Amino acid sequence: MNSQLSLLELFAAKHDKPRSSYNFHLILVAVALMTIGFVIITSASMPIADRLHANPYYFASRHGVYILLALAVGLITLNLPMQFWRTSNPYLMLAALAMLVAVLFIGRTVNGSTRWIVIGPITIQAAEPAKLFFFLYLAGYLVRRYEQVNEGAKGFFKPLFVYGLFAGLLLMQPDLGTVIVMFTTTLALLFLAGAKLVQFFGLIFTGITSVVFLIVYSEYRRNRIIGFLDPWADPFGTGYQLTQSLMAYGRGSWLGQGLGNSLQKLEFLPEAHTDFIMAILAEELGYIGVLVVLLLMFYLIVKALRLGNTALSNERPFEGFTAYGIGIWFCLQTAVNIGASTGMLPTKGLTLPLVSYGGSSLIIMSIAVAILIRIDFELNVDGVQAIPRKPKASKSAPGEPNE
Repeated sequence: MNSQLSLLELFAAKHDKPRSSYNFHLILVAVALMTIGFVIITSASMPIADRLHANPYYFASRHGVYILLALAVGLITLNLPMQFWRTSNPYLMLAALAMLVAVLFIGRTVNGSTRWIVIGPITIQAAEPAKLFFFLYLAGYLVRRYEQVNEGAKGFFKPLFVYGLFAGLLLMQPDLGTVIVMFTTTLALLFLAGAKLVQFFGLIFTGITSVVFLIVYSEYRRNRIIGFLDPWADPFGTGYQLTQSLMAYGRGSWLGQGLGNSLQKLEFLPEAHTDFIMAILAEELGYIGVLVVLLLMFYLIVKALRLGNTALSNERPFEGFTAYGIGIWFCLQTAVNIGASTGMLPTKGLTLPLVSYGGSSLIIMSIAVAILIRIDFELNVDGVQAIPRKPKASKSAPGEPNE
């Protein structure tokens, strides 16, 4: 009988093991997006890479290295418990602020924007870690000051002061797109944390007014809005990039022109392998290819939001707000990137998560996905304990009965 119980315990332990495994669906979705991005970047970047570096695979090889680095950093992140992020998020937030200050003094300027810190062969876009570290800080703050956020104005406006520091430094680069994504994500997290509606709507009004002011009093932003409203009015001026992007979408139709057969990548469409990578994907793989990418991204975002809901239900608020923040961030950045390339939103220099060219964005997004996988892992193993073994019967002395 004892041997039968041992076999049953072993069988139960074996079948409990998958509960503690990592979510391979999330891993496969992230790797699929990276793979699609690598293939399209290789195709889109060949003409400009050949002209600038006499090597058509210059950007593709660099992006391949970025993917390997992203996977390595993601693997390290998977082994970090959420307790690490819960205790270190204030220090990470200060590190992000320090990088945003440093980029203003030692940063490299490209196309009028100073956003990159160059350290030897390493180039860091300071805005990318700033987004992740700020969202981690905000999640930690909402846990530490939950009652103050719900009951008083002080708890509501304190994280907004920190956001204001980030926004001011980002606007000095300038980088309005990141400011808008961070602002909207902050609003969403405060709303989910139970902030009062009066404060919430007042903040929305203030944010919209500020964005309008920044657009009205900035010539290059006004030109972007003009080009967005009617790109065909000046197809070789303010509307050039958008009209070329729309041509790529139009040529792609349903099934596309075939991989490698894009015409817009022949330097007709600027930034074809970075901010407008989706336009080249649409031209070569058609709307079917776009749909595949959107479905993969949709799965990732929905999984993040469901993880947030599950974490809050299991009384793990930091993990819940972190998952919500990552999901909303991915959703907004995807919407802005694709919306800009399709003419639904004004042009903004934001990457498509896990797809666009860029080491900083790819590595930080990989860390974010790894955090989601870690949250899912800890939720699965929460409360799972090893099956206790039955104590062995002690040997009795000769002549004594066994108990």
